Amino acid sequence: MAVTAAKSVMAFRVLTMAVDLCRLTTRTMNVNAGHERTSKARIIHQIQLIRGITRLFFETAFAAEQTVEAPSVDARAWILMDYASGKVLAEGNADEKLDPASLTKIMTSYVVGQALKADKIKLTDMVTVGKDAWVTGNPALRGSSVMFLKPGDQVSVADLNKGVIIQSGNDACIALADYVAGSQESFIGLMNGYAKKLGLTNTTFQTVHGLDAPGQFSTARDMALLGKALIHDVPEEYAIHKEKEFTFNKIRQPNRNRLLWSSNLNVDGMKTGTTAGAGYNLVASATQGDMRLISVVLGAKTDRIRFNESEKLLAWGFRFFETVTPIKPDATFVTQRVWFGDKSEVNLGAGKAGSVTIPRGQLKNLKASYTLTEPQLTAPLKKGQVVGTIDFQLNGKSIEQRPLIVMENVEEGGFFGRMWDFVMMKFHQWFGSWFS
Repeated sequence: MAVTAAKSVMAFRVLTMAVDLCRLTTRTMNVNAGHERTSKARIIHQIQLIRGITRLFFETAFAAEQTVEAPSVDARAWILMDYASGKVLAEGNADEKLDPASLTKIMTSYVVGQALKADKIKLTDMVTVGKDAWVTGNPALRGSSVMFLKPGDQVSVADLNKGVIIQSGNDACIALADYVAGSQESFIGLMNGYAKKLGLTNTTFQTVHGLDAPGQFSTARDMALLGKALIHDVPEEYAIHKEKEFTFNKIRQPNRNRLLWSSNLNVDGMKTGTTAGAGYNLVASATQGDMRLISVVLGAKTDRIRFNESEKLLAWGFRFFETVTPIKPDATFVTQRVWFGDKSEVNLGAGKAGSVTIPRGQLKNLKASYTLTEPQLTAPLKKGQVVGTIDFQLNGKSIEQRPLIVMENVEEGGFFGRMWDFVMMKFHQWFGSWFS
């Protein structure tokens, strides 16, 4: 595990001090063994000092072992997030508002995916291409990435969707937006509505494709959260992002995300973005075993830099961290007494939020405790109801908190049962758990 040089040197110096003091004390004890003026108290003090310095060495070395130095990233803003736990492993200017460019299409893809999921549209639906989705008829599209649509073309939703995701087609974005929402303006309203719902507090979209527009911005953090939502909420839509090429109208275009060809990482998405105002952007996601990471690089100076920096971030994350699930989704973390219910106990757990990301090799040092929001649990309780907090600690330090939720419904008990619980609760409050 990488450690900071300063802490490594500190640990070495402390160990050297302990060894030197041990040698000095040994010589002192040998020289003065026959001299009464060397007091026993002094010898005991020296031994205790050695023990203290030795303990300090191990604590310092252990602290150094846990310090993972983040890589430097050549970009205006960046972030690395674990998908399962949501843990941010490293970041730089992650909340700076910048132009997303074609990263906007991640939200376009999300909106389309949600429409497909809700059966509002189907992949087999045929869309009539309008003039605003035609390069010749729309000056804003000239010189940008397109799938070469023409007015009056009949194109399936499936093909347009691949045109958006794989070819980064701005014309495809317009055609889909018109079909899904009736107009680009209405579709942008859907995009911003989802942004608010997903908690993207520093994101506003002004276009369906991401070409430079006043008032359009996002952040590295928001883009990571959007990518996380795309993978989780519409997995069938996200699956298209790993396809390496798409041919439409006999024109084959490769996916612009070159990390899909990386031999070092298992990258399966997401999106590039480039405009004069934005620079070179990339959101990428990769897996290693059960672990998935999401990286965002914004405002890189060149195409090569955005890919190199993204690959560096992902490789660093997989090397030094692991995501574990100490509390499985359906597992009981603790059983708690419940009052006035049709049962006397209820199982509590973490639900789907039981994953945490920790430095590799530290699972043995991971502990968990809990606190209840209220001193007593009383019926009725609903499955999924939050009743407290789970606190994960690593080496005694709190690192993550998760909601403690009810794993099963608990209905109110009968009249006599509730009366009995009322009496027993009072005794419990007065005399402690002996009456519980």
